[in-house]
Amino acid sequence: MARVFPEGRLVYGMQLPVQSQSTLYAEPWEASATAADLAAVARAADRAGFGYVATCDHVAIPRRLAGPMSTVWYDPVATLSFLAGVTEHVRLLSHVAILGLRHPLISAKQYATLDHLSGGRLILGVGAGHVQEEFEILGVDFARRGAVLDETLDALRAALGPEEYPEFEGELFSFRDLGQLPRPVQERIPVWVGGSSPAAVRRAAVRGDGWLPQGDPRGRLPAQIARIRELRAEAGVAGPMEIGAITEALYVGEPGWDTGRRTLTGKPEALAESLREYKALGVDQIQVRFRSRDRAELVDQITAFGAEVAPHLNDQPLRLTTSD
Repeated sequence: MARVFPEGRLVYGMQLPVQSQSTLYAEPWEASATAADLAAVARAADRAGFGYVATCDHVAIPRRLAGPMSTVWYDPVATLSFLAGVTEHVRLLSHVAILGLRHPLISAKQYATLDHLSGGRLILGVGAGHVQEEFEILGVDFARRGAVLDETLDALRAALGPEEYPEFEGELFSFRDLGQLPRPVQERIPVWVGGSSPAAVRRAAVRGDGWLPQGDPRGRLPAQIARIRELRAEAGVAGPMEIGAITEALYVGEPGWDTGRRTLTGKPEALAESLREYKALGVDQIQVRFRSRDRAELVDQITAFGAEVAPHLNDQPLRLTTSD
């Protein structure tokens, strides 16, 4: 196993706007946004030193969930491939790919090609999924989606390895003597497992190179991180583990408009001081999200974060006060 990012430093990344538009987090301006807007935001993150940009994954949303979830969910491989061509350094994260919806050789072909075309920038974020109708229409057993994902991950470890003719023998999948080129640039594709349920935490600990929590507030993180370390020790899993966290919504500076009571706002040094608490909890990378009213404001926020907040993320704790 190998780390994606340097040990001991708090890295920052972001879930991109536009490509998924759940009403839980999408800003109004995203509804009419274009590919040019998505590319501009990704390029801004690339310039601002973000560790990764991320996209979501859903094949189809049933009518019963279309209200809160919307039906806007870009395909992650197509989207990340498009963004690979307009960025240079930023890592490309699927957060998260629902691998159980696809045969592992299909996923291997897609993500190996993406890693090849991007020069080795893929981080494969995976999750079990939660929309039953998606599984049913594709002929996948929803009740067994956890077990399906586990075997799919094992199969993908083989299929995304260095061999042109990978081999795997499992209960659900079996393949050999089937060649797939191109191979990934990376010797080992990093797999970050998403989810905060006990099953997801166990999967991250035993099968993952990293963990992507879903909705865990700061107060829950220490217990979850301790559990991951305990499970890894019990399973005899060695090597590094990159722990993630999704921060509160952010706004660098004084917004001058209602950004919501749960948004962290204020001076860059004060925001950095708050975000450094994640590092103290054992977090390696934070996924940040900015409030914005249009693309220009979001690009400005990304730029300000990279220039004014990020330099303080790995400082010693500051003793600052803020009126926010």
